[in-house]
Amino acid sequence: MERTAVIASKLGLHARPAQTFTKAVAASGAKVTIGRPGGKAANAASLLSVMGMGLKGGEEIVLVSDDADVLDSLVKLVETDLDAE
Repeated sequence: MERTAVIASKLGLHARPAQTFTKAVAASGAKVTIGRPGGKAANAASLLSVMGMGLKGGEEIVLVSDDADVLDSLVKLVETDLDAE
């Protein structure tokens, strides 16, 4: 299954938002990948992989996993401004 989401954090998935996101992925226990539409996917639980993608605020991403509930919760997380917390 896959879901698309738009990154709400204005600065994208930089250090703090990426850490919040990757911790949520790891805590879910599900295998999840993250990527740009039509692009190469990376392990969504890897902080270095996610930060290395240089994902910007307002950018669309694709999340893929076999667990629909995990995907739904991750979309909600990404579409929240994590810089505002």
